[in-house]
Amino acid sequence: MPSPSLPTASLTPRLWLRLPHPALGWLAIFALVGLSALCLVAHVGGVLRLLFPAGTFVVGGWLYWRYPLLYVGFTWWIWFLSPWVRRVVDQQGGWVDPSPILLAPLLVTLITLVTLLRWLPKSLKQGGLPFLLCILAVIYGGLVGLIQNSPTSAILNCLGWIAPVLFGFHLFMFWRHYPDYRQNLQRVFLWGTLLMGGYGVAQYLIAPEWDRFWMVNAGLSSIGTPEPLGIRVFSTMNAPQPFAGVLMAGLLLLFCDRASLRFAAGGVGYLAFLLSSARSAWLSWLLALLSFLPSLKASLQMRLIGSLFVLAIVVIPLINLEPFSTVIAPRLQSLSNVEADGSYNARSNGYNQLLGEILVNPIGEGFGATTESGEIGARDSGILALFLSLGWFGGIPYLAGMGLIFFRLFQGTESRFDVFAGASRAIALGAFSQIGLNVATAGAIGMVLWSFLGIGMAANQFYQQRDKSR
Repeated sequence: MPSPSLPTASLTPRLWLRLPHPALGWLAIFALVGLSALCLVAHVGGVLRLLFPAGTFVVGGWLYWRYPLLYVGFTWWIWFLSPWVRRVVDQQGGWVDPSPILLAPLLVTLITLVTLLRWLPKSLKQGGLPFLLCILAVIYGGLVGLIQNSPTSAILNCLGWIAPVLFGFHLFMFWRHYPDYRQNLQRVFLWGTLLMGGYGVAQYLIAPEWDRFWMVNAGLSSIGTPEPLGIRVFSTMNAPQPFAGVLMAGLLLLFCDRASLRFAAGGVGYLAFLLSSARSAWLSWLLALLSFLPSLKASLQMRLIGSLFVLAIVVIPLINLEPFSTVIAPRLQSLSNVEADGSYNARSNGYNQLLGEILVNPIGEGFGATTESGEIGARDSGILALFLSLGWFGGIPYLAGMGLIFFRLFQGTESRFDVFAGASRAIALGAFSQIGLNVATAGAIGMVLWSFLGIGMAANQFYQQRDKSR
């Protein structure tokens, strides 16, 4: 059964080491980066509100057709950096909300709709039915939202949910090239963890002007105060939870990497991860680690334990130093006393208010819905947001499709010798485990969930076909 091919000769292992991606692809990316930097240096950042998302879409489309490997990495970097670009632009050109710049990650990810349209019939024969169930469920929520709610809000929310599923489907359909995508994602998250972790620590210590400007105008009291040592770290992203959710994946992937840079990335990454005070992400990292370790053969388990030991030597002294310890220690202690925690109580109240609405409405409210009970439950509980938006008619197929993917992942045995495949499965499980506290199926956390579901399914398919051909 054919699978999408990569239209470039740069995928041979030897050439990959010498030239990670074709020069023309890099030239397109550097042109976008250079143009954006030029606008910021010239203090005409307001131009980027339209230029940046448009340029991202054009460059992403070019990379998708000519350099698919580079497209995947480029897409993730746009997710990493777009909120930071928005803050710098707003600091120069004035506060605008909502900002068109935040459309850039969605636009570049939605290019993978082409993969669905091109390979829909063949995907059913290759095991793509679970992805299609989830895509149809999201489309259902979008249609209900268009009928019952604001069209703009319904469309934007629908895009935020469907883009991660399409991206995961895209990675799955390129299963024949799984080793190349594995190496690509490994490299992207290594450098992403280093950059976002380093910036996160600097953000906590010095509070850059554009971050303070955004915090004041956004009015989000839950992310701290706009001053040094007062910020609840969100690094280059737009909130602590998405940042910690993405960093959770990067930190897990460090255990698969042998590059010496992983220790520096781990040092700043874990420190920024803890400074985010995102307890749901901390627990998801622990769950992912606990599911990852037993899946490996003994020699790989020893290597992972050794890496944990070295990282502990690097990280523990840092988190016990001032000014970090005064923030991290109380948050860690709160994990053992959730009843006294205000966030826990607010979530509980929100859940109780929305649960009654969901039980009596099987059709759902559709995307873009607002309720009299407020936004706490819909915002913080992914499972309630899912059934509130999709109803029972859409929510059950969505969870069924995701359940089928997890079932297939946990049936695979390749993770005992392919550390990345095991880490992908663990990361997807860790991201999904946040669904009771965060909307884990959309936005940045949704990208983590569906990317690693997709690459995990690609690993399964790759090894199954390889074994059959022997």
